Amino acid sequence: MLLAIDYPSWLRPEIIPGLPFRWYGLMYLFAWATAFLVYRRQIRERRFPMTEDGLISLFLWAIFGLVLGARFFYAFVYESASLYLFRPWLLFWPFRNGAFIGLQGLSYHGGALGALLAIVIYSRAKRLNFREIGDMFAASIPLGFTFGRLGNFINAELYGRATTSPLGMVFPDARPIPVTEGWVMEAVESTGVEVINGMVNLPRHPSQLYQMLFEGIVLWAIIWFFRNRKPFSGFLVGLYFIGYGVFRFAVEYFREPDAHLGFLVELGRSGLATYLRPLFSFSMGQILSFLMIVFGAIWMVVVARMPGREPVRVYPEGATAREEAPQRPAKTQEERASERNRRRSSRKKLR
Repeated sequence: MLLAIDYPSWLRPEIIPGLPFRWYGLMYLFAWATAFLVYRRQIRERRFPMTEDGLISLFLWAIFGLVLGARFFYAFVYESASLYLFRPWLLFWPFRNGAFIGLQGLSYHGGALGALLAIVIYSRAKRLNFREIGDMFAASIPLGFTFGRLGNFINAELYGRATTSPLGMVFPDARPIPVTEGWVMEAVESTGVEVINGMVNLPRHPSQLYQMLFEGIVLWAIIWFFRNRKPFSGFLVGLYFIGYGVFRFAVEYFREPDAHLGFLVELGRSGLATYLRPLFSFSMGQILSFLMIVFGAIWMVVVARMPGREPVRVYPEGATAREEAPQRPAKTQEERASERNRRRSSRKKLR
């Protein structure tokens, strides 16, 4: 008797079998649509001075930055950089070996940085307050993120490490494990999975769903709670980077790292198989998540000391969200008279 959850047999990556339209791509549309609606709600409840056309333009910039950042980061960090250095057109070429594969290989860490850079550039070009713009994105993106991880689950990819937990799920295309080690046979007896030719497909943590819950719904709820309680403008951006980094670092312990990368840092017992997941071995995702936490902390320190740090809860009618240099206080009559006397004294000396 199988004491684990079978991956739903009715789930398929393709929306319509035989056609190159996948649920994963549709999930991205749902993700951006959700983020757009949440962002628009914030604009309306705060009376933020931005038109519908301006909002659409901002989102197009953010999507462009995210896709560029995610693809470049994945290609040059997770894959062989030399392949794209000599054939850069392959970065966005949707065909491989004559088959349509779409835009495969995206790094969320690179996408987050790319989107942030695009938001800053757009805000500067339009003379908008990039900290307030970024805060509203930080309160919108996590809820949309849930659809991205749901797309990974439908694709049956990015699954977790082997487990005998009741939450374990048998993914059909998971890498089989040899039964030569004692712990594998114990797992087989505990879960009741079938051994075929000395190999077994053990249940795995559905880490995509863990990420969907913690990096999506829980993180969004935390940021949404602070959206009207933030101590300074730009706070939510830092909170997002720190929160995502912490949750992703933790969930990576349940996720099997990329087979071609393995563990980049191994402390203590080394050389163990990736599905055994040693405690003090860290994957690429964990290293990037740690750097994300550091970036978020630095961001908070910097923006907390910038001029105009006070957040605006609700904008008055006719207000603008432009970042202008702080105005000098008006000079008193005595100061203006003293300045005129100094100029007269300077002219007399020159004569």
